[in-house]
Amino acid sequence: MIWIGVTGWGDHDTLYKPGTQQRDKLKEYAGHFPVVELDSSFYAVQPERNNRKWIADTPENFQFVVKAYQGMTGHQRGDIPFKTKEEMFEAFKLSVGPYLEAGKLATVLFQFPPWFDCCKEHVDYLRYCKQHMEEIDCALEFRNQSWFTPEFRQSTLDFMKKENWIHTICDEPQAGERSIPTVLEPTREDKVFVRFHGRNVHGWNKAAGGKSWREVRYLYRYNEAELKEWAGYLRELDSQCKDVYAVFNNNSGGDAADNAKQMIDLLGLEYQDLAPQQLDLF
Repeated sequence: MIWIGVTGWGDHDTLYKPGTQQRDKLKEYAGHFPVVELDSSFYAVQPERNNRKWIADTPENFQFVVKAYQGMTGHQRGDIPFKTKEEMFEAFKLSVGPYLEAGKLATVLFQFPPWFDCCKEHVDYLRYCKQHMEEIDCALEFRNQSWFTPEFRQSTLDFMKKENWIHTICDEPQAGERSIPTVLEPTREDKVFVRFHGRNVHGWNKAAGGKSWREVRYLYRYNEAELKEWAGYLRELDSQCKDVYAVFNNNSGGDAADNAKQMIDLLGLEYQDLAPQQLDLF
């Protein structure tokens, strides 16, 4: 199955009627897409009440990609708000527990920063992460090109297979060391994850370290030819994996939801278990 969705549910204005309250948006979102990437978990380990509300707001077969907390991937500035790394991982695992219980956890996404390059120290830390996440499915996304240079590409893929990481395949600007190429190779037979970041090379580089990165980094709208090319790739991945999760993250200009719907149409997908959409009678 190919699951198409977007990152977050709060900022996709084309999905909602004017005046829709923030607390009601996920319920409406689930009438359009069967999966969402939860990014609030990156900024803080979410309390149980939030997770249980979001689970209750979605249909039985709806899936969440839960982004790993920033302290777990090295994005945290300053000290982590936990006594130890072990305590941090335990708190995060407890937080995602309700998704596991409900059968709604597609994967936990570990997205590492651009400075996280291919070296022994970082390979050892990836092993540490998998050890502490135990049997929870985890997807791995790099932001440093060194992992996929000709010298290390196959070793990186082999390592992910050995450690049971789900490969996060990216479509993103080819902007040098701080970006990765699209490597269309799953590392597991059951799941693969695809993230569409857009192809705004200028915005990608300009955003590095800037205050307005949200406004420029993902400012891109995929055209039909680009989407058709990727529809072919998704079908190819679908022939190799039980579940393909694909999330559009190109929302600096509000384009993610529209592109996701275009992709659903191109693939001829019809999801049967979406939430009922409210009819606008007037």
